[in-house]
Amino acid sequence: MPPAETSLAKPWIAQALLQLTNQATLRRVLGVARSNDVAIDIADRVVALMPDAAVTVVGRWTIEVEACVGDAAELDAFAAALTAAVAEPFDLDGEHHAIDLAIGIAAGPPGSIDDVRLAEEAEDALGQSRIEHGPVVRDLSQADPMVGALALKRDLPGAIDRGEMFLQYQPKVHVRRQEVASAEALVRWRHPVRGLILPSDFIPLAESTRDIDRLTLWTIEQVITDQRRLRDEGQDITLFINISGQLLSNAKFVKRACEIVSASDASLGFEITETSVIRDPVSAIANLNIFADHGIAIAIDDYGAGLSSLAYLKQLPAQELKIDKMFVLQLTSSNRDPLIVRSTIDLAHALEMEVTAEGVETPAALALLSVMGCDMIQGYLISRPLEIEAFCHYMRDHRDAALVDSARATFRAGVFRRVA
Repeated sequence: MPPAETSLAKPWIAQALLQLTNQATLRRVLGVARSNDVAIDIADRVVALMPDAAVTVVGRWTIEVEACVGDAAELDAFAAALTAAVAEPFDLDGEHHAIDLAIGIAAGPPGSIDDVRLAEEAEDALGQSRIEHGPVVRDLSQADPMVGALALKRDLPGAIDRGEMFLQYQPKVHVRRQEVASAEALVRWRHPVRGLILPSDFIPLAESTRDIDRLTLWTIEQVITDQRRLRDEGQDITLFINISGQLLSNAKFVKRACEIVSASDASLGFEITETSVIRDPVSAIANLNIFADHGIAIAIDDYGAGLSSLAYLKQLPAQELKIDKMFVLQLTSSNRDPLIVRSTIDLAHALEMEVTAEGVETPAALALLSVMGCDMIQGYLISRPLEIEAFCHYMRDHRDAALVDSARATFRAGVFRRVA
């Protein structure tokens, strides 16, 4: 088959993230209410330019554009057209204003990438764009940077020392109070040669090489440092860290983690999966109680994705239960998922736990969860995971904002959302 036909038969998937970087200036010039709608103006222009693309306003300041491009050449044309379109001044209520945008784009052929990697690469490109003050395009058609497990194993032990690991924070918003209640810390690896490596690729390696304890202790210490920065800015929220099931039976890790937390005044939480408890319930439950005794909040992560056990659930000193996103993503298009979610919320409340829904991406899902009595939501409707600088900025922007209402307001006719 000729190359042109192959390209048309299997077009590349491109994802672009556009994020405002001069929000403070816009607020001063336009006022808070009008500046909050600027992202919608940008999205409208992109829709007019690319009617076949899926365009989403994500949170308040970010626009996601997903489109099909034929190949690397068309990717370059797509990036150039998108960049040129948003570079022109915007007519905002009769006045022309320049809008500064960071632009990160990732694309590649089907089969060589998946949705998770595409989103992570686009997010990382966006972060790089903020630093370089120019659009960043990632061509993912080259050899997969995630291959070579043996090479990654060799590189992993020194990744912390070389400063290649970094954290991103994704907020959890309390539905009724309409405020950021806490945030989840997510560890990332930016390899100098292989690029962004997903946790799903390096966490199992860290567990197999027994580097997981050192990586997690580094994460705890970094989170404590970041929390001090947030407190200096008047933001005092609990930050949650994912704990591998392998570590729940590691007495040495438990002791050291408690020492680090006790030596600080940090407000931390640990997220653990139900399957991590089932693998060694006696040790896991005992050590989770030790963590709780040291003032560490416990959350059960990805509830429903594994072999849920009510026998273990009632024994855990957990304050929070997180419903796995596999149920939330299909909440408005499935007959069974709403029943499962509602019964899980009722069960958690009966056990005196708050409930967080993961993977909330649409106002319709938010509305249904609110009616069901879900306490907190987490997902791209509110915010993508953000590095500490951007997260501090996000918290400043939303200090007095009604987050849930603003999330609803960022979606309107003319701005399209493709639900995977």
